[in-house]
Amino acid sequence: MYAEERQQAIASLVMQKGRASVAELAAAYDVTTETVRRDLAALDRAGLLRRVHGGAVPTRSLHLVESGVGERDATRAEHKDRIAAAAVDFIPASGASVLLDAGTTTARIAAQLPTDRELVVVTNSVPIAARLAGVPTVHLQLLGGRVRGLTQATVGEQALRVLDNLRVDVAFIGTNGISVGHGLSTPDSEEAAVKRAMVRAGTQVVVAADSSKAGREDFVSFAPLSSVDTLITDSEIGDNYRTQFTDRGVEVVVA
Repeated sequence: MYAEERQQAIASLVMQKGRASVAELAAAYDVTTETVRRDLAALDRAGLLRRVHGGAVPTRSLHLVESGVGERDATRAEHKDRIAAAAVDFIPASGASVLLDAGTTTARIAAQLPTDRELVVVTNSVPIAARLAGVPTVHLQLLGGRVRGLTQATVGEQALRVLDNLRVDVAFIGTNGISVGHGLSTPDSEEAAVKRAMVRAGTQVVVAADSSKAGREDFVSFAPLSSVDTLITDSEIGDNYRTQFTDRGVEVVVA
């Protein structure tokens, strides 16, 4: 196989799988790891994939830019509504405590919370808190801290101190990306710190994320896949991602 043919094959494989390691590619094409690294460098320069530590990901799967709440709320809205409807089934029948991460999908979970039972709800989302503040069956706790205008989420030491002392029945977590190699990820380091603490606080960790997040890797990883009990997503998730996640112990629920 000529170098150009091998590089095309590597690019196709990375696009198909969402990520590939140097060792995996070297074994697949019977070449040295040094050859693979040169191939990845050439493909990166050509804009066909992105080199990351230990391997490569598709060019569109590594993100540093964050969109605002309004833009994200209008994206894949029907998928998010179905995900939220499936998510409420994970709330215990009575006396439950839940944690709602900031995000447009988790905001839809808040809108569908059952009102026929008492719930303790902890959130760092200003819009979610505003929605739930008047619900008589909800005992609401809004985490303090600085409010990020872009996501309308509270971040910082105040939020982290409270979360370090909490244990809730279910933590509903949003994420910008989910992959085998990078886990759950988000562009902002302060928001990542809060999400990391939320994951630790949950007896059960349920990630609510539409299928566009699968294989995507953002700037900061805040939890490995081993921390996730369940991923609720939509029917457009690729079979390869679904298999990757289930093979690592994550229950994948398609809404």
